[in-house]
Order: sequence, then C-alpha cells, then structure tokens
Amino acid sequence: MASEKAKSLLGWIDERFPLSSFVSEHLVKYYAPKNFNFLYFFGSLALVVLVIQILTGIFLTMNYKPDAALAFDSVEYIMRDVSWGWLIRYMHSTGASAFFIVVYLHMFRALFYGSYKQPRELLWLFGMVIFVLLMAEAFMGYLLPWGQMSFWGAQVIISLFSAIPVFGEDLALLIRGDYVIADATLNRFFAFHVIAVPLALAGLVVLHLTALHTVGSNNPDGIEIKKNKDENGIPKDGIPFHPYYTVKDLFGLCVFLIVFALIMFYWPDFGGYFLEAPNFEPADSMRTPEHIAPVWYFTPFYSILRAVPDKLGGVIAMGGSIVVLFILPWLDRGEVKSIRYRSGIFKIALLLFVISFIALGILGTRPATPTATLFARFFSAIYFLFFLTLPIYSTREKTKPLPERLTHAIIPLEQLEGWHWNLVRRLLAFITASGAYRRLKETIASYMDKIGGAMEEIKKKYCK
Repeated sequence: MASEKAKSLLGWIDERFPLSSFVSEHLVKYYAPKNFNFLYFFGSLALVVLVIQILTGIFLTMNYKPDAALAFDSVEYIMRDVSWGWLIRYMHSTGASAFFIVVYLHMFRALFYGSYKQPRELLWLFGMVIFVLLMAEAFMGYLLPWGQMSFWGAQVIISLFSAIPVFGEDLALLIRGDYVIADATLNRFFAFHVIAVPLALAGLVVLHLTALHTVGSNNPDGIEIKKNKDENGIPKDGIPFHPYYTVKDLFGLCVFLIVFALIMFYWPDFGGYFLEAPNFEPADSMRTPEHIAPVWYFTPFYSILRAVPDKLGGVIAMGGSIVVLFILPWLDRGEVKSIRYRSGIFKIALLLFVISFIALGILGTRPATPTATLFARFFSAIYFLFFLTLPIYSTREKTKPLPERLTHAIIPLEQLEGWHWNLVRRLLAFITASGAYRRLKETIASYMDKIGGAMEEIKKKYCK
C-alpha cells in the first residue's frame, strides 16, 4: 500500500518535474570509470563541506551583529549563551579550513591525472573560478569576528589594491567603503559573505557538475572511456555512478566526518592555524599584532607577495600565481594526461611544484626574516618555473604507451618501475623476512583469535 502511494506520488511529480529522469541520467545511467581511487573522494567531499558551511552560516547569521561596536561581542554571545552556538561556530570555522584542504587535494588530483586537459578545459576553468570565489568568501568571512587578526589582516590585504596604478586607491576605497577599515567595511563584507558570493558559488558548482557530466569523468589512466563502448552504447570500462560510487563516497564521507569531529571537539583552533590567538581579542586600530599573517590557506600566495621587495611587483606576482593556474590547460601541450604514463621530467617538475607550494605555505606563517624571504624567493621561482617550462618540455617528453583499457585504481607495487620502487620492494622483503615481523604477525593473529572467541561467547550467551 505504502509502495503504491509512493509510486503514485513519484508519478505525480514526474508529470510536473523530470525528477526520475534527472536521477537516472545523472546517477544511475551516468557511467564513471571503474578504476577511481581514494583521490576521487575529494570532489564529493567539497560539495558536502559547502552544504555544512551554508547551513551553519545560516544559524550563525541569526545571532551575529554586523556592527563594528557589536560584532565581536555577538560572536562571544554565540559561543557562550546561544544553545549549541559553540558547536555551530566551531563547525563553521573548522569547515572553512576543511573546505580548502579538500579543494587543494581535489586540484592536486587534477594535476596528477591531467584532468585539466582536453576535453575538460572548461571544467577546469569553472573549478578555478570556484577556487577564486572561495578565497574571496573566506577572506570576507575572516573579517566578521572583528578580532585583532581579522582587522589587521583585512587592513594589509585591502591596502594591496591601492598599489594598482591609476585606479588602485579608488578600488581600495570602494572595497572598504571608508578611508579606514570600519563599520562600512564590515557591512559590505557581511553582505558579500552571506548573500552574493554563496549564490555565485552555488551557480558555479551547478555549471561545474554540468560540464563534468557532459564530458565525463577522467580516471587514473587518463583514457577516455567513451571511445570504447559496447553494442548498447555503454562504456566497457564504465560502471553506474549509483550505487557503486555513491556507496564508495559514503565510506569516504564517514572517514572525513570522523576526522572533522575529532578536530572540532578536541582541537578546534588546530594550534592557532584554524583560529588564531589574536582573534580572541577585539579589534583595536591603535594596537598592531606582533606578527600579521593570513589564515594558513592563503599563506602560499602571501609568501609569494612578500618575496618581491616592490609592493606593486608583489601584487603582480601574487595575482600571476593564480592566473597561471587558469591557463594551465594551454601551457601543458603533452599528448598524455595521467602522470602514470608521462616522462620522468614531468614527475620531477610536479614533485618540485608541490614541495614549493607547501614550503611557501609554511614560510607564509612565519615572520618575514631575511632568511625566510630568501627561501620564499627560491620556492616562488620553482612555483613559476613549473608553468613557464611546461610548454617547452611537454612537447618533447618521451611518454609510455597508453593501455587500450583501464588498469588498476592503484598500481600494484610489483608493477611499479624505477630504482626507488626496487628499493622499496627490497626493503619490504627484508622486513617481512625478519623475525620481528613474524613475531608481530603471530601476536596480532593471537589477539584476533581471542577477540573472535570472545565474540562467539557473546553470541552464544545473548543471541539465542
């Protein structure tokens, strides 16, 4: 009876809205490559964190006061007096950093497997616009607590716009809404953070997903599965996204939520990286913090800014570090997408790029000493050289032959090539042949047997 009513309701909806066909087209009949690995979790996790941020943001807005005289106290009120306000605020602050973690990993996976290359250039561009909007959203939200680091961080970043020739001063004034960071600035940032940017983000996420489902998902082999179909027009190396990858993503989501909850409940400030100590003090325009630095997810670009001694040059370098990501699909002229089949030059270049990005992020959190500045210049050079040299060597690199069909999600150790993998295999063989390893294995097996026996006893006693 209930099933018939549900079918009747679904039929009524389908007559007025294509719900069933939408679910069928984008989930059940959307064929994704069968060899997705754990790096493909982060796209769906980014969508989950976006929902978390929107929902917690709505509840925070109910009690927040976008007023320079009341903003800091309203955050304290949320933390101390609003029922579960502390939980919502920590979910939002932890979610902001979690958002950038999953987005950076999502972008790294695209670099790793060449997901920015033809035919996914527009998909990459949509993703990059989302990334820029996400940075704008985070920056504007960072000012809202009206703490010391919020105030002075906004002061430093907005002042950078004044370095732009001709219209820089007017642009900085337009952003601030006043000649100094004040109540007008807070109101503008609040409006953009709560209404304008989230609407733009939601629209771009829809465009990003639409582009993805138009060209299809990339895979660890970088092979287009649409080119090899059966007699029914179904990709031979594809499987329906639902239920296979919805279940897999649910597992990834559970792991993510466990880590998220552990940080949120036991380490919400994350050692001062998620919530800085100066931000627990109200904003004071007459007292500058000892060391002004943005939140960790801005620090790679902030480090590039500080590496250039000239203010305008620093702004151009920082802007250029983001612009080169937009034109990456046209800089990489290699025929092969995945790093699995690319040359050793590209693998070394990508490794150096990742190291430089992490190093710049670490240096951006430290005071600008002469030594730190020297290292920042060195790693900034490596960052830009990755993009500048890519058009040169990508046209000449010697790549491995592509397989006709998809291979493993993660290549087995025995199939990996190179002296370093030979070294790893020898090291593992030495460990597994050692007496200590055998004793550890026997100890674990003994404990597992005891646990199994205890479970059987419980089953006999309580499950009759």
